[in-house]
Amino acid sequence: MRPSLPTCALALVAAVVCASAADAATAPQPPAHVPGMPNVIRVSDCIPAMGYHYADPKTLPFGPIYGWYDGKWVFTEIMPSPQQLGSMHQSFDNVLRPLPGYAINHVDFWYEKNGHPGYWAPHYDIHAFYVPHDAQMHFCGNKSGRRMEFSKGPNGEVIMTPMH
Repeated sequence: MRPSLPTCALALVAAVVCASAADAATAPQPPAHVPGMPNVIRVSDCIPAMGYHYADPKTLPFGPIYGWYDGKWVFTEIMPSPQQLGSMHQSFDNVLRPLPGYAINHVDFWYEKNGHPGYWAPHYDIHAFYVPHDAQMHFCGNKSGRRMEFSKGPNGEVIMTPMH
């Protein structure tokens, strides 16, 4: 006996759902904190072009902040305000160090005119990435390959828009 069309459609949907669940189950899960740094905990979900963010809440918003994606640590970040960066009396010595066992591949220096979740004020995001730029720009399913601009919607919701 040949299965009916609805039965075949249901089987196809079940196969897709099971395959997606299997992929999610085998994907590395973000750790609770940075190894050896129990106070440095996960503070964000996966942010396109960056990954998951980890910080000691006492050091926010400046940082350092660490990024994780797909089973490995991928950046060290600081977030100075325009006042901090523009001050002739403010220095940032030795703050963008990679985590042990990692090396810096490149540095991205981004101005966040609207701020973003966790720091809704204009500031700079300075990321010292341990991975190539082309790879990092596609983290977290970012199909555009561009960094995101953040804003708040009319009801306070976070809106992410790929920059041009």
